[in-house]
Amino acid sequence: MESDATSAAEALGLLAGWDRELISIVFNSLRFALFSTFIASAIGIPPGILLAFNDFAAKRGLVSAVQTLMGLPTVVVGLVVFSLLSRSGPLGDFGLLFTPAAVIIGQAVLALPIVISLVYGGLSTMDEELPETLSTLGASRMQATVKIVIEGRIAVATAVLTAFGRVIGEVGIAMMLGGNIRWYTRTITTAIALETQKGEFALSFALGIVLLVVAFGLTFVLNYLLRYRTRERSR
Repeated sequence: MESDATSAAEALGLLAGWDRELISIVFNSLRFALFSTFIASAIGIPPGILLAFNDFAAKRGLVSAVQTLMGLPTVVVGLVVFSLLSRSGPLGDFGLLFTPAAVIIGQAVLALPIVISLVYGGLSTMDEELPETLSTLGASRMQATVKIVIEGRIAVATAVLTAFGRVIGEVGIAMMLGGNIRWYTRTITTAIALETQKGEFALSFALGIVLLVVAFGLTFVLNYLLRYRTRERSR
């Protein structure tokens, strides 16, 4: 009990003193999560829109596949990307394994089906004739896409924030593809796993507090967006 209290006190000291290693780990985590979420959003939002406003033969199967991929274990994603980036893999010549780029790629792959599925689900409740109406008014495909995203901004924002929350809290991909290299690819979750195994609980507690604050912030924003969306629908 006394040891736990001491570790907690040391953790608060690390946070209050802006410990250099702590800041490096948090910065890495936020940087990797932001870049991977941006990539997944840029790639995933257009297909989500297409699925929401277009009917075709394979739509149901494609939606089911994307929704299934949402629950894909992170270690499976890490294994697939690892096989692509390893020396014997098709992308091995780029030397990306155990670099920040590898972690970002893996996390983007993890976030992609989340973005597609949630954008599709959120926009499916909108007027199905909206794209046709915009086309009739002379909007180009890009202009129509931008307008749809603006109209469904709450659903899109919810999808992006959910994807960010998923990647910043994952450990398998960051460990397998980044190698948990100090000052380089170490993230909050991989550092917590390592420090706990070493019996060094102060840094683990401090990083756990940071992760809880991030999770609380994301939950607060998501709940606000959902309430705002509900109020808009009721008008």
